[in-house]
Amino acid sequence: MSSTRIKRAKAPPRRPARAPKKRRRVKTSRIDAVINALPISPPTLQRIANWTIGLSLAGVLALAAHATGVTAKVQEEWAQAVGRAGFQVKKVEVVGAERIDRLKVYDIALAQKDRSMAAVDLEDVRRDLMKYGWIKDARVSRRLPDTLVVDIVERTPAAIWQNGGRLSLIDEKGVVLEAVSVATMPDLPLVIGPKANQRSQDLDRLLAEASSLKELLAGATWVGNRRWDLRFRSGETLSLPEGEAEAKEALAKFAHMDGANRLLGRGILRFDMRDPARFVLRLPHEGQVAPAKLDAAREAADTLAVSNANEG
Repeated sequence: MSSTRIKRAKAPPRRPARAPKKRRRVKTSRIDAVINALPISPPTLQRIANWTIGLSLAGVLALAAHATGVTAKVQEEWAQAVGRAGFQVKKVEVVGAERIDRLKVYDIALAQKDRSMAAVDLEDVRRDLMKYGWIKDARVSRRLPDTLVVDIVERTPAAIWQNGGRLSLIDEKGVVLEAVSVATMPDLPLVIGPKANQRSQDLDRLLAEASSLKELLAGATWVGNRRWDLRFRSGETLSLPEGEAEAKEALAKFAHMDGANRLLGRGILRFDMRDPARFVLRLPHEGQVAPAKLDAAREAADTLAVSNANEG
């Protein structure tokens, strides 16, 4: 029995192991480095960039449309369409008006050429209303379909200003409200002279120092743009010195003397306190007043002289 020998194939020679390939280093720009450092993902950053570009383009288109008049034309067409739909100003409702002339308010509110509710410029209407002396503040709003609502805060009359033969009603700040006639003059203090209306607040502060005399005041004249002459209902005139502090001191002193000696209503024509060191009285002459009134004025002057001597 024969035996066969099986020859084994020789194993192929082993190839030497290849060294691992070195990865190439990818260079990144500074911009990429900044983007990678941001706490925002690249897709989100891309969306933000797209929106920014879109809004910028929209802004450029809007500016171009405004510059070429397209925007104004669109607004005009829109306002006309609203008007054709029946939304036109047909009524004006005035709220808060007591003394003011309502017809004047209607005329101002309806002065716009285009009556379409969309075309009415509420701020322009308010600005025109604020030029009217009586109106201290105003608010204008739309009430569809056809009404403008004008809410008014009126000024309060505080005095009458006489200047150059003209009488005007003014408020506490001296704002002229309207002209008045002698027949329609309300029972308010009268301030006389150029720029006297602008000094009405000064007069109020002055009279606050002598509240007992305020109700007795008939009027005040701003003399030479520097001082006041006060005229009382009983007919006397009190001349005060220049300067607010000096005038307050003199008026307080006069109020004290009137309270102690009852100076007002006794026929004296004028009290002159322009000189702080002197208190001058002007009495009526014989024949100007009744003898009894002249005697009362002289008696008041004597009483005041004795009182001042005792105080001295």
